[in-house]
Amino acid sequence: MIAKLTGIVDSIGTDWLILDVNGVGYLLSCSNRTLSRMAVGERVSLVVETFVREERIVLHGFGDAGERDWFKLLTTIQGVGARLALSILGVLDPDQLTRAIAAQDKTALIRADGVGPKVAARILNELKDKVGHLSLGPAAANAPATAKGAAPALASSAANTALADAVSALVNLGYGRSEAFGAVVAAGRALGDEASVSDLIRQGLKELSQ
Repeated sequence: MIAKLTGIVDSIGTDWLILDVNGVGYLLSCSNRTLSRMAVGERVSLVVETFVREERIVLHGFGDAGERDWFKLLTTIQGVGARLALSILGVLDPDQLTRAIAAQDKTALIRADGVGPKVAARILNELKDKVGHLSLGPAAANAPATAKGAAPALASSAANTALADAVSALVNLGYGRSEAFGAVVAAGRALGDEASVSDLIRQGLKELSQ
């Protein structure tokens, strides 16, 4: 099992690269995100996930462990193979993917080549459970405590409702669901769990303008 390779980038294709490791060329299938960070002749280290097939061994390379972990998680979903998982990771980095799942943002996933509405819905439904507390409320409640040691922002059910309403309002204004979700969570973290919907919208718009 190959878990990591360090060498010189020999060549780069549309969805692969060849890594020269002490004179041996390893063909690695990679996401566009990883490939965009590579340059021919550059010395790099790639985290590797090895797929053993009956007829061949396939190596998938990643720029970091976070992307590799999401790849492994995505490929546990029915209908999502390695190629589709790499396509998703090519348009959404791990943080963006986490935010998309928390916000149940189907549109963000459909941006990936080969992902239709049904597959996107399946990914959102299954990963919301597998990743853990990524629903709107718990995701916000995981925000760091304030400097005074107060409980995390938006921990109450009333605050969660305000958060959801504020996200919906920003989406209606034309912002993407993931983008709106991230801005409102940041707003709630800044304002505290007593913030009203209008306060969250106002602060969320400020976050989006930065």
